[in-house]
Amino acid sequence: MNSLPLITFWLSLGSVDPHPNVTPSVLFGLGWLYLVLFAMNLVWTIQSYKRGRHFKLPDLFGGQEAPNAAIWGCYATALFLVATAHFTCYSRPENFLLVMPDFAKNAIDFIVADAKRYFGVTMIAFIGMLLLRNWLAKPNVGWVLLNAALLFLTISLTDWDFRQIVGKPDNVPIVAMLFIVGYFTWLFFYRANDNDRRRLEGRPLFEQEKNEKVLTWPDLVYTEMICMIAVTAILILWGIALQAPLEEPASAVKTPNPSKAPWYFLGLQEMLVYYDPWLAGVVFPSVILGGMMAIPYIDFNKLGNGYYTFNERKFAITTFMFGFLPLWVGMIILGTFLRGPNWNIFGIYEFWDVHKLEALNNVNLSEYFWYGFGQPLPMAPAGSDFWTQAPYILAREFVGFVAIGVYLGVLPMVMAMTVFKTFFIRMGFVRYMVFSNLVLMMAALPIKMVLRWAVNLKYFIAIPEWFFNV
Repeated sequence: MNSLPLITFWLSLGSVDPHPNVTPSVLFGLGWLYLVLFAMNLVWTIQSYKRGRHFKLPDLFGGQEAPNAAIWGCYATALFLVATAHFTCYSRPENFLLVMPDFAKNAIDFIVADAKRYFGVTMIAFIGMLLLRNWLAKPNVGWVLLNAALLFLTISLTDWDFRQIVGKPDNVPIVAMLFIVGYFTWLFFYRANDNDRRRLEGRPLFEQEKNEKVLTWPDLVYTEMICMIAVTAILILWGIALQAPLEEPASAVKTPNPSKAPWYFLGLQEMLVYYDPWLAGVVFPSVILGGMMAIPYIDFNKLGNGYYTFNERKFAITTFMFGFLPLWVGMIILGTFLRGPNWNIFGIYEFWDVHKLEALNNVNLSEYFWYGFGQPLPMAPAGSDFWTQAPYILAREFVGFVAIGVYLGVLPMVMAMTVFKTFFIRMGFVRYMVFSNLVLMMAALPIKMVLRWAVNLKYFIAIPEWFFNV
């Protein structure tokens, strides 16, 4: 007796499609998610009612004032009805309409399945976050953004391919991490905006006004004990509900496709697409660590110590957030959810096809230079020794050395006379050169990425004979 049809039946929970978008178990589980959303918004509705804030209705509806809690109450009621529909109609998934529509999937995949568009949208979102920080940091706006993100996640789970990516035991903590990063970024702007307003109004800072001291024992110890018990309980429930991401024993003849590093190294693994391993895996991490240690010695702004602020440390905070959000968290998202077989980029609703191939024709800067003038690359005679090869190699790659020298040597001086003039005066030569080179090395990653996408530039300096590529 062939048991394959029976196995397929149980895996798809009754669906004849081996990759069903919605199944009874999926709809039943989403019902619980909608129920959690309902409970969250019910609590928010009660809190809004207690705060007693109102909004004005349009003139078409009478122009009267209505409590904010009315909107949240209607939204919570809608979520409860949706959860009820999932619980009562989950046995007929083929008739269920509350799913991610195909046009939305295609539009989102069109954006995220291309690295240029993905980082373009990331940069637009980052700039918009800074420009609209005062509006985004409002509690109601933050709550709307949280609900929008949770609704997007919940509705997207009706897609089979999305569930395979997000539901992997390795990826579930990363999804939670994204919400945690979003919350603490919002909290920073909320506190910073509040303190900046207090500065303008001449009031004491929040940290100075709410500076009640408590005893280590019993207040702090009890709080730590409660947190320890809560975290332990969460980890136990997590371990019971989610299977451990254990795979088959490692084998040199069978490697996973794609083979990915742990999530905290995926940013470095993504850098390997644009830089040689010695740079992406050794030099840049060392520069990051050294730069963090150098910050207290090169920072001349004494404001912002011990309290939240944005206006008093605009450059420092913007630079840090640019390096952390688009260049680090953004690359973790790319490496986790979008990089598939053969390290190709896939949409979040796209099937990971191992046969997908993308032809690339990357060109070195020296090839652009010499071939652009109609000249062949300077090459030493075959079998030449090191001292014979060296002049040919340096002549071949001199344009790359000039470009790197101008970028790290000349450009800091130009910036010292223009945009960073105040920094140069207050820091002095040595501290300024350390600072400017750290900034330029951080900027080197997006610059190299843009050049790869725009003109297929592979290396500024390509010396495979010496295992030296930049």
